[in-house]
Amino acid sequence: MFDYLLFFTAGVFFLLILSVFRGNRLAEFITLLGFGTFYILWGVYHHIINDSVHLKTMIEYILIGFTIVFLLKLLVMP
Repeated sequence: MFDYLLFFTAGVFFLLILSVFRGNRLAEFITLLGFGTFYILWGVYHHIINDSVHLKTMIEYILIGFTIVFLLKLLVMP
């Protein structure tokens, strides 16, 4: 439960920070990269705690993290 609360809280802070830096493209991009990195690290932490760490799962988190950053970059910074 703590893992998901941490992820939800980070998502809310991400949205708040993104709204604060609206218009500053560099700060928005750094914020996007920070959230993508957090998502990957959170996934690794979550699976380590649950003893379900597999290379396939970690690659999935990395690919989804980069996809999220890429898609949000397209949406937020046209």
